[in-house]
This record gives sequence, structure tokens and C-alpha cells, in this order.
Amino acid sequence: MSTGKGAGTTTGTTTGTSTGTRAGKAAGEGPVTVLGLGAMGGALAGALVDAGYATTVWNRSPGKADGLVARGAHGAATAEEAVRSGGPVVVCLLDHASVHEVLDPLAGDLAGRPVVNVTTTSPAQSRELAAWAAAHGVAYLDGGVMAVPAMIGHPGASVLYSGSPAVFEEHRALLERWGDASWFGEDAGLASLYDLALLAGMYVMFAGFLHGAAMVAPAGVTAAEFARRAAPWLTAMTAGFAGFAEVVDGGDYTVPGQQSLEFSDLGDILAAGAEQGVADDAVAMVQRLIGRQIDAGHGKEGFARIFESIRNPA
Repeated sequence: MSTGKGAGTTTGTTTGTSTGTRAGKAAGEGPVTVLGLGAMGGALAGALVDAGYATTVWNRSPGKADGLVARGAHGAATAEEAVRSGGPVVVCLLDHASVHEVLDPLAGDLAGRPVVNVTTTSPAQSRELAAWAAAHGVAYLDGGVMAVPAMIGHPGASVLYSGSPAVFEEHRALLERWGDASWFGEDAGLASLYDLALLAGMYVMFAGFLHGAAMVAPAGVTAAEFARRAAPWLTAMTAGFAGFAEVVDGGDYTVPGQQSLEFSDLGDILAAGAEQGVADDAVAMVQRLIGRQIDAGHGKEGFARIFESIRNPA
């Protein structure tokens, strides 16, 4: 999964607009600039080149543009030269600081131009960049890429956007070259928030799988064998998300049919892990969340109540 704006998929929200990836190659598409050619930036630029966009690329380290240039991109020697080639500017750099380092000196050239930033930033940093852009007359759209680089331009990839609705609508065809495009509103921090929240769920799930693989390893079970069992089981369990969501949104953790917190005690799992000699970090975290609600007198209520342990840590 990408560490630069995310991994996974989403269908958007009730306020988001989700559209499908457009296939095929267009001829003579307008200019676009891509700043940053790491694994994700290179994939984004490559999808545009393959779609027929007049794509100018730049990367701080020399050499990374060579493959794209061979495919038809124009390689710029400087970020300034790249930006001056025209069209929307796509930014996919290391972090928030690097975005400012590259864009700050170019504020004058960017005035009146659309900037689509898919660099991984926190929601607060995305909002700060949007404020910076507004102060310099730059139309800003923030994006969270829910895909690994190899998925870009293929089914399953999606990119979440927030910020300028005008940039999203005007350049939607370009954005859809990468994956399903969903817009979540003018608050520039929302795409980042969704991106990182989805990644949080992904990484905790991955940690749970790896914990299980570690538990069975001393018994001679390979991780591959465990994965064959775990994948369909975990996939089936995701069907429970909607039920949890209904309970959380309704705020009633006493609704009949829920598995209680007391019944959800993970002591047996922790004991089995200890017998197998594995660290308990991944499971102990969930046990602590359960314990806090039980200690507060909610043991008979549903497991979904651990949401309250997370939402209100005090």
C-alpha cells in the first residue's frame, strides 16, 4: 500500500461524488505537470502519459524521469520549468515540508493555476496548504490515493479528493485516469482524514493477521497456509461493519443481538498466544479497549461500544 496518500478502496460518502475509471487512450490531451516521481508519482505520471496527456515531469533526484521520457513525457530540469509548461500541477512529494520547499518559490508561477496535491499530509497540514494556496491565488485540490502504485489506472484504485470543487469538476477526466474519483467537500482536510482513517483500519487488520500467523507458526503452520484460511474468514467478517455502524450511529449499545463486551473478553486468545511465545501487542490493544468499557460498568453492552473507548480516550 502506498505510504504517500494511502491504500485500499472507498465508495465515497453521501456527500461525495464517485465515478468510474475511464479506459482507453485519448489523443492530444491538454498539458499537465507532475512534480515528484517516486513510486506513486511515477505511476500517476505514467497513467497520464499512456492516456495521451502532454505530461511534463520533474523530480529532485536526476534519472527518475528517464523511463517516463522514453514513453513520451517531457522531462524538465527544474520544478520552475515544469510548472511553466502549463496545465494543472500534480504534486506527489515526500511530505508536507517538501511540498512547501518546492512550491513556495513558485507561488508567482502558480497563481491562477490548479494544484492537485496527493502528498501524504495530515488533515491540518492539508488545510494549511489550502490556506497557503488561497493566499497566493492558487486553486487547490487535496487528494488521498487509495491504491498501491501498480493499481493506478486499473479497477480497484480510487482517489479521494477535497478542496476546490471547480478543480475537481474541470479536471475530472484527468483524475479518473488514476481510479475512481470521489469528492468529499470544500474542507481540504477531509480527503486526508478519510485516507488516514481507512489506512488505520487496514493496518490494524494486517497486524491481526500477522499476529494469528505468528501464533500458528510454532505448530509448523506456514504463513501461506494460514493466509488461505484467514482471507475468506476476514472477508466474511467485514459484512459486520454495517451493523457496527448502525449501532454506533444510533448510540444504543444495548440493542438485542449484539455480542456483549464480557463475552468478547480476549483472555483465551492472549493465553494461547503466551503459550506459543508470541508478543501480545496487537490483541492486548483490543483487550484494553474492552476492559475500559467493562470497568465503566458496560460489560453487558455490545462490543461496538469500544468505539467510545477510542472516541473519548479520557
